[in-house]
Amino acid sequence: GRTEETLCALWSQLLGVPRIGRDDHFFDLGGHSLLAVRVVSRVRQDLGVDIALADLFAHPVLADFAACIDRKGQDRLPPITPADRRAPLPLSFAQQRLWFLAQLGENASRAYHMPLGLQLRGPLDRDALQRAMDRLVERHEALRTHFALQDGVPIQVIEPPTPFVLHDHDLRADPDPAQTALAIAAREADHPFDLERGPLIRGRLLRLDQELHHLLLTQHHILSDGWSLGVMTRELGALYDAFAQGRPDPLPPLPVQYADYAVWQRQHVSGERLQAQADYWRRQLADAPVRLDLPTDRPRPAEQDFAGGMVAFELDAGLTAALRRLGQRHGTTLFQTLLASWALLLSRLSGQEDLVIGTPTANRDHGQTQDLIGFFVNALPLRIDLTGNPTVAELLARTKTTALDALAHQDIPFEQVVDLIASERNLAHNPVFQVAF
Repeated sequence: GRTEETLCALWSQLLGVPRIGRDDHFFDLGGHSLLAVRVVSRVRQDLGVDIALADLFAHPVLADFAACIDRKGQDRLPPITPADRRAPLPLSFAQQRLWFLAQLGENASRAYHMPLGLQLRGPLDRDALQRAMDRLVERHEALRTHFALQDGVPIQVIEPPTPFVLHDHDLRADPDPAQTALAIAAREADHPFDLERGPLIRGRLLRLDQELHHLLLTQHHILSDGWSLGVMTRELGALYDAFAQGRPDPLPPLPVQYADYAVWQRQHVSGERLQAQADYWRRQLADAPVRLDLPTDRPRPAEQDFAGGMVAFELDAGLTAALRRLGQRHGTTLFQTLLASWALLLSRLSGQEDLVIGTPTANRDHGQTQDLIGFFVNALPLRIDLTGNPTVAELLARTKTTALDALAHQDIPFEQVVDLIASERNLAHNPVFQVAF
């Protein structure tokens, strides 16, 4: 039938598998949580059925998933449509969260800078790169947005397109160009933005030798997220390639912009839908521990300073394969399997059997958001229950249920979840969770 044929084509495209059968298992073919989000989004867009992420996890075999879709019927989500630009444009829920945090001070705002560094090898057509950046900023209104207060309420202000300011640095005569480039990148990533004046994206082009350049693009998170960086890199490459060869813009026009999504979100993520999600988080986080008390080697400062470090490590191929097999036996994704082990480790270290772990979610369920640059990502608090000394199978089942339920209630921004549960506010630590996965 049409549903199975549509799913076969979609799974083949997203999984990179040329032939898909009706008895194939999405996760056995290499599917994971992020690809599952894209499948659900495309099903909603292509078939017009309001399917939930949990439906794919519950029915990972293609024929079963198709039958589930058919049972759901043609309950089409309202499309995102262009908003009236004569009216004030509200912030999205996610933008509202970051705007609020920026009011706490420059350090809090600087923690939300998004630096992107691209290494460009080979002869560089500087004019084509400038044209590509100009077109990218023209194409995505989010990159021309700053914020103002109107009657005490923050609104989006979208500026008309202007040439992108790309500062050049010629480091060919520098005695240590690589080290100087790192220093420039560090300063660029840390330099503050003014949300009320903009621009909230800036760029620098570093020339290290004749055929090696570093392109530094820094944005404030209120404009963009990790998914958006992928969109930006892909489109910048396509535009540069076309302009360098004298061809026109190859990208299809965008039917809607991020500001349209923000207006749509205010209109449709409300009422009964929003109330049901609010009720879930109140129940889920009722009496949750305020803090995860880990035995650290120094006390918490009275106020977070956002300084940090990084330790890198890898799981070898053998262990990774074993983890995948464990997940397949218990019907969990690699994310859910590792989340359960992370929760177990934190429980052993802290002595707590009830703990909350945060995780980011792309929050791009609507198909029209896939190709937009904008701030969609949300933070989900996952409350993991380790009471009763659960077996591995029990812990994996609990973790899977918690993760799927959270994803099904991800429309409410984290800041509103904090308000809903009246969590204790303390500048020394993040509310609700202090450890993320």
